Amino acid sequence: MVTVRSRRTEYSASTRQALVDSAVELFTERGYAGAALDEVARRARVTKGALYHHFGGKQALFEAAHEAVETDVVARLARAMDGTGGPWETVKAGLRAFLDVCLEPAYQRIVVREAPVVLGRDRSREADERFTFGVVRQAIAGLAATGELADLPVEALARVVFGALSAGATMIADSPEPHAARVDVERCVEYVLEGLRRP
Repeated sequence: MVTVRSRRTEYSASTRQALVDSAVELFTERGYAGAALDEVARRARVTKGALYHHFGGKQALFEAAHEAVETDVVARLARAMDGTGGPWETVKAGLRAFLDVCLEPAYQRIVVREAPVVLGRDRSREADERFTFGVVRQAIAGLAATGELADLPVEALARVVFGALSAGATMIADSPEPHAARVDVERCVEYVLEGLRRP
């Protein structure tokens, strides 16, 4: 009985994952409005009934796709910042990794462009709090704890830096030359951060 139940659970989890992967792919290609649930199910090789079993509808599926993209980004930033360098090198590694993510179509379409519209302003901000803002807050708190930063309120500074990164992500996503925009954003954010460094 346990074996049957565990196989069923395993199959259910793999079906859900296939649907989320398919949704990320389709929302990236066509946006929320252009993505059809029939196509999501077809690409995942499951029935539309299976889709509705796991997700109440398109909105819930988008939320799962958005969470999958953001969770992946946070994991990648953690790996990038897990080096043996000093505090500033660690933060700069995280900055570079984040800006690299900003070049990726899934992040641009699902997180930067679609999430504020589909989730709404408040829920989009809540998602920011749970994901990338948490990384920024941790990085700023780490610099403050080591005495590397000027004496400024950590929470306010983390929000200002996150605001700059969010604006940079939008600039990169909207630019006809995203790689050039990424270089410009990195230069500007590094300059601002260096200005906050304790002499």
